[in-house]
Amino acid sequence: MPDLLHSLYTRRLRRQVMAGPLPGHVGLIMDGNRRWARAMGLTDPGVGHRRGAEHVEEVLSWCQALGVQHVSVFVCSTENLQRRDDAEVAYLMALIEQVVADRLTVPDPHWQVHLAGLIDALPESTARALKGAVEATRTCATGATVTLAVGYGGRQEVVEALRELMYTRADAGASLTEVADSLTVESIEPHLYTAGRPHPDLVIRTSGEKRLSNFLLWQSAYSELYFCDAYWPAFRELDFLRAVRSFAARQRRYGG
Repeated sequence: MPDLLHSLYTRRLRRQVMAGPLPGHVGLIMDGNRRWARAMGLTDPGVGHRRGAEHVEEVLSWCQALGVQHVSVFVCSTENLQRRDDAEVAYLMALIEQVVADRLTVPDPHWQVHLAGLIDALPESTARALKGAVEATRTCATGATVTLAVGYGGRQEVVEALRELMYTRADAGASLTEVADSLTVESIEPHLYTAGRPHPDLVIRTSGEKRLSNFLLWQSAYSELYFCDAYWPAFRELDFLRAVRSFAARQRRYGG
């Protein structure tokens, strides 16, 4: 009976959400894989990482069902790669390669894959798999995009964008003073990893933590934020719909 009630409530909530304003772009900070594994009595954090990675496909299907056209997923940060032990990082990279190959690089894909992060600093096989997914989905005609943030940091992204902007202007003969005098938000935007794609309307973080952790700092300046207590592997469609319902109930002020 609890499962039936849960299913009925989820269906009802889905109808309610579909009737209201929906986010065009959802950012996902999928946190809590290792803690989920511990809570399940598992000693191997890799089990949590695998369950979390495989869960991305399911969450993308929920976004697709609502008509959300753009999704950005925080897969791992530069800090994750630096602070985790070598064995865990190697397992995570292999898992990313497998999930990208099996779940995203498919015939007639719904999602066009984009990347954000220092991809060339990743292991060669991981970088190759990620770039292969970009190429394999390049002709996707749905207009839906999924951005995978791997080896990503928001501060680093801004630094890289400014560096690229300065190099580009210097190659065109501009002086440092001229670059500084002409610097605007609009001039920086084309040099971000996410250039050409809309900023997230809603950013969801799982696991109960209430911070962005260096995720899309520039792009999330006016995003609505939603924090969910569930660990990412246990994040249900019901939790997702509640986040979207919360978004629909807010009056967006864009800095006001």
